[in-house]
Amino acid sequence: MTVRHTRRAFLSAATMMAAALAATACGSPQDTATGGGDSAAPVKVGLVYSQSGALASYGKQYIEGFKAGLDFATKGTGKVGDRKIELTEVDDAGDPAKAVSAAKDLIGKGTKIIAGSTASGVALQVAPIAAQNKVLFISGPAATDAVTGANKYTFRSGRQSYQDVVTAKSFIGDPTGKKVVVFAQDGAFGDANEAAVKAVIGGAGATVSSVRAPASATEFTPFASQIKAAKPDLLFVAWAGTTAPAMWQTLDQQGVLSSTTVVTGLDIRASWPTFGAAGAKISFLSHYFDGASDTEASKALKAKVNTIDLFHPDGFAAAQMVVRAVQEGGDDVDKMVTALEDWSFDGVKGKMTIRAADHALLQPMFQAKLTGSGTEFTATAQKSLTGDETAPPAVAMKG
Repeated sequence: MTVRHTRRAFLSAATMMAAALAATACGSPQDTATGGGDSAAPVKVGLVYSQSGALASYGKQYIEGFKAGLDFATKGTGKVGDRKIELTEVDDAGDPAKAVSAAKDLIGKGTKIIAGSTASGVALQVAPIAAQNKVLFISGPAATDAVTGANKYTFRSGRQSYQDVVTAKSFIGDPTGKKVVVFAQDGAFGDANEAAVKAVIGGAGATVSSVRAPASATEFTPFASQIKAAKPDLLFVAWAGTTAPAMWQTLDQQGVLSSTTVVTGLDIRASWPTFGAAGAKISFLSHYFDGASDTEASKALKAKVNTIDLFHPDGFAAAQMVVRAVQEGGDDVDKMVTALEDWSFDGVKGKMTIRAADHALLQPMFQAKLTGSGTEFTATAQKSLTGDETAPPAVAMKG
């Protein structure tokens, strides 16, 4: 998504019914699980995520959201029927090798549900382990599209990159005949962003070009001049690193922000000051921010964490999925998979649906604006896109 989101990935909410998770599709989480197994034995759930490393702030939000979601889905008991959900948390530090080792260790100890994966590289390594060992894997904030359809045992509780870019496309309506410029740094990060925009927005009829800057660049006036000369209908900015404040300041001073629609992803609240005075002039695609929805789940989450940030909903949804899987599947992982496929539930963002064909998580996405400045920025939703409107193309299940 912005900056760090998109880097990992490439980077109207539905009406809620009170306590719908428990009441609508799957009965009460206090009912005895129907999938077999010891009705009193704890259910072991392994949470492998970034407690340290570059994405530790994302991991912190994920685990806070998970615990709030577990409380919500089990009505404060931490149990499904008489079975306690027993959590084991492991720090992968964003390292795929550490995550694979942790997953194997947990599986060896009888854990049949693994959740987490803050980083995309981690998710892509853990998914095959889940398939090989026939355990349920619910990936977290990792946004890479490749998690969708990875195998029958792999699901996701967050959004994927395609949903980010489709949200960006929504800012220009029908892309046919429109000009889109991607402004990004040279390297894999910029390559991934440019490719995604060409595939999603270019594939819908827009002409997509790019202006690329060396990662070491500190003077951005020449690039701003190139952008203005291109006269795009949409400028998609994907930027990572400490030069972001200077880059945004230059685009603002050179009149780029006032000459076209400029879109980027809205990252965690701690990143908002990097936009400076430009913040109020940018259009943001958003996975989530505090106040983006008004659902029973969002109210329950807010009561626990006070201010909801970007990845709290991913953890919350993961816990809802775990409760559903255990309630319907017991200790039978194949029954857990069946219970999650085509399941719709009311999450923090609104209506969430797990597509059976490839386990894509269809969900609302948001257009957002910032008002104020610096640490005093406030985000407001300009438009909510439904899960159907942001649905990625179905892909064949790989395993």
